[in-house]
Amino acid sequence: MSLKFLKAGTADAVSLMCISKKAFDSDVEVGASSVGGPPGYAKLSFHTKMARMNCLYKLVDDYKIVGGALLFLKDNELNIGRIFVDPEYFRKGYGIFMMQQIEESFAEAKVFTLDTPIWNSRTNCFYQKLGYTEYKRNEEFVFYKKDKTPQEMTGTAAAPAL
Repeated sequence: MSLKFLKAGTADAVSLMCISKKAFDSDVEVGASSVGGPPGYAKLSFHTKMARMNCLYKLVDDYKIVGGALLFLKDNELNIGRIFVDPEYFRKGYGIFMMQQIEESFAEAKVFTLDTPIWNSRTNCFYQKLGYTEYKRNEEFVFYKKDKTPQEMTGTAAAPAL
């Protein structure tokens, strides 16, 4: 594995849209009532717009895009709008690597937030495993956050193992 987490450009939008569609459509295997995903997950115009807004990122393994993320920084809070990995690469450490890169890449962020559907057993377990704690829920979503430790803010924390 030669993984890199990089900002995506508009030229990456088609690949990322296809991976997004496959990843979110696979959620029927972990509790979704039907094939589908979050707004814009399967639309080229949406992914292109996110790239133009500098919010779209890609995970690359040996020059092949295998996943992506939508990230929104406001003040000292980074909202992880979504991450997605090609189902072919599920359960191989790609999602963990991407989350670690997200947390390391945004040094100015003091807190990371995200949400995931209540019914999605895969993502709820994944985020909890990475140290995210539930701070709110409604009928559809669980909301998680992770505060940076003082050591992480000063750069003295040990890197988590894959």
